[in-house]
Amino acid sequence: MAHNHHDHHTQHGHHSHTDLDWAVMAPQMEAQAELFAPLYGRVMAWLTKEVPEPGLIVDIGSGPGVISCQFAETFPGARVVAVDGSEPLLERARDRAERLGIADRFGTITGELPDALAELDYPADLLWAGNSLHHLGDQRAALAAFAARLAPGGTLALLEGGLPARFLPRDIGIGRPGLQARLDAMQTEWFTRMRDELPGTVAETENWPALLTAAGLKHTGTRSFLLDLPAPVTDRARAYVVGSLTWLRDALAEGLDPEDRATLDRLLDPDDEASVHRRKDVFVLKADTVYLAQAPDQA
Repeated sequence: MAHNHHDHHTQHGHHSHTDLDWAVMAPQMEAQAELFAPLYGRVMAWLTKEVPEPGLIVDIGSGPGVISCQFAETFPGARVVAVDGSEPLLERARDRAERLGIADRFGTITGELPDALAELDYPADLLWAGNSLHHLGDQRAALAAFAARLAPGGTLALLEGGLPARFLPRDIGIGRPGLQARLDAMQTEWFTRMRDELPGTVAETENWPALLTAAGLKHTGTRSFLLDLPAPVTDRARAYVVGSLTWLRDALAEGLDPEDRATLDRLLDPDDEASVHRRKDVFVLKADTVYLAQAPDQA
């Protein structure tokens, strides 16, 4: 699976790690989700055609609720429920909903997935799972649990995979060309280890339409959406690049060869003219893939 796994922990993944300092991480998570707002705007424009008037939207693994609130703004007739394992993040989601004037139709559920979905008062017309499924050991069982919480004819929107983010040209003038391609390969190994260490993990071929069908749903469409922020980037986009490369340097530290480690150190040194803090060729190019599946019309 090719994906920018930094996003999994700081943008919109399922949050169950009690040792993380959410007070420190949450602002970064919010900033990154806001950076991706144009991409999610295009996702939601698609969903308005596929699910025109949902009564209840549930954001599974919502984090601080940036995307949950974007759903509430896109679908003014819907109630939105954000579900996450971190109460501090959900508190920020409620605060955001209050600031945006949508608190009267915005709710939260704190708990581990998929069990927390049992607390929903009503079945959902639209369930959104954005980079949250792969944090659950038994993905097939989780999809079945998601499907069980859909209203008749309801839709599950599953964001998994896509293309890894690119920030720099192949040859950046320092180190060996092709740094990001090598980091992608290392991330894939990191992701495999992460999955292997999850409680109750079950290996699955990542054929999402087939898994959705196995959960009793009808696969109705797949689309990929691009975030294209060309150079020169904004300060917010540059901060996202710095955060992403910092996470990669730290998470992949043991496997980095000395030359690539030295290159990353230079890229992250604010005093270095070659750093991403100063370079004029920094960009953000990223693709996310969304799979839609519909529950049977009959109850």
